[in-house]
Parts: sequence; C-alpha cells; structure tokens
Amino acid sequence: MPNVGTMPPMFNTGAALAATTMQTAPASSPVNATPVNATPVNATRATATRPAAGQAMRSAVRHDTRAWKLQVWASFGIAIALAGIGLAWLPGVDLDRAFMFMGYLFTLSTAFALAKHVRDNEAQRVDTPMWNLVVWSGFALAMGLTAWGLWRMDINPTYKAFLGVSWLFLVSSAFTLAKTLRDAHEAALADAAAAAVAAQAEPRE
Repeated sequence: MPNVGTMPPMFNTGAALAATTMQTAPASSPVNATPVNATPVNATRATATRPAAGQAMRSAVRHDTRAWKLQVWASFGIAIALAGIGLAWLPGVDLDRAFMFMGYLFTLSTAFALAKHVRDNEAQRVDTPMWNLVVWSGFALAMGLTAWGLWRMDINPTYKAFLGVSWLFLVSSAFTLAKTLRDAHEAALADAAAAAVAAQAEPRE
C-alpha cells in the first residue's frame, strides 16, 4: 500500500519546476515601474520649449537702430532750433511773438498727448470717450489757433512761410519722437519678459 504523504513523481516534478521558477524570478520592481531618476517626457518637452519661447519673444521685438534714434533726436532738435530762431527774430510787435510762442508750445504738448492716446488705444479702447474728445479737440484747437495767428500777422510772406514750415516740422518731429520713445519702452518691457521666461527655464542645482 503506498504512503499517503508521498506524491506521485509527475507532481513532484511540477512542484520542483515551480519552485525553481520562483527562485530565479527577480524580486525587484514590476515590469512597468518607472525608474527613480527618469524624467517624464512631458516635463522634458515643457522645459525644452521655455528657452525657445523666450528666444521667440526676443526675436519678435523690434529694436530701432542707433542711426534711426540719432536721426529722430536730431530732427526734433533742429525743428526746435528753427522755430526758436523764427520766433526770436520775428518782425512785428511783442504780442505777436508771445502768441506764436504759446501756439507752438500748445501744439507741441497736444501732439505728444495725441500720440500717446492713439498708441494706448491701438489694440483696444482703454480711455473714455470724454478723454478721447479732449485729446483730439485740444490738438485741433492748438493747430487751428496757431495757424490763424500766423495767417493774420502782417509780416513778409517769405518770413511767414519760414514760420509755417518750421512749425509743421516741429509737429511732425514730435510725433516721430513720441513713437520712437514708445517703441523703445515696449521693447524694454518685452526683453524683460523674455529674460524672465529664460530664467525660469534654466535648471536649478
């Protein structure tokens, strides 16, 4: 009679194979486990795109050349000099000279205000309609009164033409200077933003 605790040979062989497989199988991490030092793919891509975004922001910013800045400032200075010379040697009474000086100054200040107003509302309207009316009305009033005072002066037509051309040159150069200064300001802000993005993308030790 066979022993009850003894298993047949075929079952002993299967148990031995199972035990051998369990002993040789690695007891480490599962197959799908992620290594400790591995970096996720999405994080790597996000980190790599930050410097590219900063470089794209810098390349999209337009910077004026030194030659252009020199030309703008020189034109504005020459326009002020010509207008000052014309007012200083203006023939006639002192009241006409004072009126033209106030007209030139009024026109110059309203030109800068109008240039800023137009640039502020370029993308979307941020100022109130009342302020829009004040800015445009002030510039139109300054131009109209100065032109009227220049027209009514009893002086040589050649000298009157000199005053008119120097006045228009002053207004035109004021608009150009206002645009150049605003472009430089916005370029500086964009460079600062791009530098901040690039600094955030740098790896920290």
